[in-house]
Amino acid sequence: MSKLLWVGLILSVFKAQAGSVNLDNPIMFVTQFPIANDFATIGSTFANHTATMQNVGRGGDLYIRYPNGTLRNLTREAGYGSSGFQGANAIAVRDPQVHWSGQKALFSMVIGAPEQFDYNDYFWQIYEITGFGQGETISISLVPGQPQNYNNITPIYGSDDAIIFTSDMPRTKNRYNYPQYDEYESTPTNTGLWKLHNGQVSLMQHSPSGSFNPFIDSFGRLVFTRWDHLQRDQQASPNNVLDAFNYTDENPGATPVDTILEVFPEPRPAEGALLEGTNLEGHRINHFFPWQMNQDGTEEETLNHVGRHELHSYFNRSLNDDPGLIEFTPGGRPNQNSILNVFQMHEDPNQAGRYLGIDAPEFATHAAGQLIAFDLPLGADPSQVQVDYMSHESTGTVVGEGDSAPPEHVGFFRRPITLNDGQILAVHTDDTHRAGNDGTRANPQPRYDFSIKTLTQNGSNDWVPDSRITSLGDVTISFYDPDVLVTYTGPLWEMMPVEVVSRPVPAITQQTLLDPEAQVIAEENVDIDMFKGFLRTYGLGVVVMRDVTTRDELDLQQPYNLKVANSSHQTIGNNGELYEISHMQFVQGDQIRGYGGVSDPSPGQRVIAQFLHDQQAMSNNIPFPSAPPGSAEIYPDGSVAFFVPAQRALSWQSLSPTEEPVVRERYWITLQPGEIRACGGCHGVNQIDQAGQLPSTIKAEAFRQLLRHWDANFEDLIFEDGFESSN
Repeated sequence: MSKLLWVGLILSVFKAQAGSVNLDNPIMFVTQFPIANDFATIGSTFANHTATMQNVGRGGDLYIRYPNGTLRNLTREAGYGSSGFQGANAIAVRDPQVHWSGQKALFSMVIGAPEQFDYNDYFWQIYEITGFGQGETISISLVPGQPQNYNNITPIYGSDDAIIFTSDMPRTKNRYNYPQYDEYESTPTNTGLWKLHNGQVSLMQHSPSGSFNPFIDSFGRLVFTRWDHLQRDQQASPNNVLDAFNYTDENPGATPVDTILEVFPEPRPAEGALLEGTNLEGHRINHFFPWQMNQDGTEEETLNHVGRHELHSYFNRSLNDDPGLIEFTPGGRPNQNSILNVFQMHEDPNQAGRYLGIDAPEFATHAAGQLIAFDLPLGADPSQVQVDYMSHESTGTVVGEGDSAPPEHVGFFRRPITLNDGQILAVHTDDTHRAGNDGTRANPQPRYDFSIKTLTQNGSNDWVPDSRITSLGDVTISFYDPDVLVTYTGPLWEMMPVEVVSRPVPAITQQTLLDPEAQVIAEENVDIDMFKGFLRTYGLGVVVMRDVTTRDELDLQQPYNLKVANSSHQTIGNNGELYEISHMQFVQGDQIRGYGGVSDPSPGQRVIAQFLHDQQAMSNNIPFPSAPPGSAEIYPDGSVAFFVPAQRALSWQSLSPTEEPVVRERYWITLQPGEIRACGGCHGVNQIDQAGQLPSTIKAEAFRQLLRHWDANFEDLIFEDGFESSN
C-alpha cells in the first residue's frame, strides 16, 4: 500500500462532532464542490447531467455515516480522488443508490480535471461499490456494458437487478444526434430512461426535455420526474435568436433547410403573427410532473394519471370563441395546495404510496425549495389527491435582494428522505435569497451551504431543520475551469443522502392486456404471441382508443362536446358548441431542429413534432384514402387503432372533417416494442367523462379492423422470436 493511500485511510475514518444525532442505519451521501451558478450545473433543475469543469467542480467524494457518527470516505479509501489541487486523479460523484440487500450500491463518478486551457471531454459513468460495512474492505468497479462517452447518471437497481438510469445518449444511439437539446432553453438534456440488462442497453422512455431521479416504489412501479414542455420552439419564433433551422431528417448527412416550420402543437401566446386571425389562445406548458411506467418500459403515464387539474393553480383554455371553454382555476377541488414542479421524489418506507418531494422554482435555488408530500398509492383516485405543505409555503419562494425573509422562511430544502425509524432527513441551506457567487470566478464564495440535517416540527406544525448529521469542516480545493485557476476554501456541499438498509424487493410490473382488447383478439383468432412478435420485430406498438369523443369531466379547457363525423355517435357535456371529428392525427418526435445557421450548424438537434411518417408504422397501417398525413379514421363507434413507432416520443390530435385540430394531446408518450396501449379515450378519463359516464370499455371496431388487416397481409411472416402464422 502506498504511503499516500495509507495516510488517506487514516484520515478517512473519524468521529464527527455531529455524532450525537441518533440514526438507526448508515447514511450514504456525497460531497460536491459548491458551484454557485444555477444554470445547467450539477444542482440545477434541468441540464444537470454534464461533467464540464464549469458545470461540476472536482474534489467531492462518496461517504458513509455509521449510526455511531463515524464517517468513512469511501472513494478516497478505494484510491479515487485527491485533496488540494485537482488533476488527473480528481473526481466528482453523485446519485448513490443502495441495492435491495443493503450490501452494494450504485453511483455515478467522473474522473479527471484538465491542465489550463485544455478543453477535454469528461463523462459521468456508473460505478458499483461493495464492502462499505464497518470493518469491510471497499471495492469500486466500473459497471460494464453502459454507454461510453455519454453521461450516465441517477442509476438504480430494478427488481430484477437490471440497472435503470438516465443518459444523454441520443435515442438513435448515433453521435450525429448528440447532444439532444431541450424544448425550452435549447440546452443539452438527457434523453430519457435507459436500461442495462444482461449486457444490453435499451431505451425505456424517450424524453424530449429530460427525465430525472427514477426509483422503484413499493408497488414495483418505476417512478420519476419528467420535464413536460411540449410546446413550439421559443428560440426560433417570433425572434430567431439562435439561427434555428430544420434538417430534412435525423440521419447523418441530412440537409439543413432554411425554415423553422412547425406543425404541432398550436403556436405559443408570444407568436402573435401566427395566432392572428385564428381562434387560438396560444399554448404554453412548462412544469415538472411525477410520472410512472412499468419496469419493462410500458404504460408510461403521469403517476396515477394525476394532472394539471389536480396540482396546478391556473392554465388557459385552447380556443377564445367558445364560451363553454373556460380558464382553469382550482375552485372547490379537494387539493387546495397548488404546486408547479415536483423534484427529488422519495417514497416513505413506512407508508406505501406516500411520496415526499420538493416544489422548487425552475431557476435561482439549485432545485431547492418547499418540502411537500402527497399520497398516490396504486389504484388511488388522482382527482382526490391532496398535497401537504410540509414546510411553510414561503420556503418555495426566493426573497428579494436586500429584503429580509419572513420568520417562517427557514431556507430551502433538497432531497427529503424518510428513514425506517420515521425520522426525516433533508439537504438544507439557511439562505433565503437567490443563489449566487459573492466572490469571483477565481475565488468563489457561493451563497448556499447545503448540508444534511434532521428535521423536526415547530409549533405551527411546519417541518424545519434541526441538527446536522455530520461536521466535515472546510477544505481548500483548486482546479482549472479550464481557463481560470479556481481556488476555494470553505465547506463542500453534502448532497443526495440515502439510507443503507435492506428493503423488500418489489414485484416486477409489466403491461397487462386489458379485457376489451383481449376479447377482440380472441374473437378474431389472433395468436397474441405472434402479434407481439411481429410488433417487436418491426419496432412497433399499437395505440387503441376506444372512444375519442369522451373527455375527462374536469377538462373544460378544450372542446368537450364531440361527435364522430358521418355517425350518430357523440358525447355531450353541456348545451355548448358541438365539434365534429373525423380523424386522429399522430405526431412523432423527430430530432431535426438545428441551431447555428445552415452554413455552420452546431452539433446536435432539438426534438420537434412532425406528422407520423415512420416507414414501418405507415406501411403496416390500414391505408385511409385522402386521410391527412399520419392519421387514422375515427370509426363510427368513436374508436381509433394505429401502429406507431416504439421507443420514440409520440403525441396526437383529433381533426375536424376540414382538417382543423380540435383536441390536442399535451404530453409526449413513449411505447415499447410489442406494447398494445389502450385507453377509454384519447385524453384520459379518471372517474367519469363529460357526460357523467364511466370510462369506455367497448370492444373497439378500429382495433378489430386493424387486426384483420394485419392477419390478411402478414400471415406468412416469420418472426425473430420464432413465431409463425398459424393460418
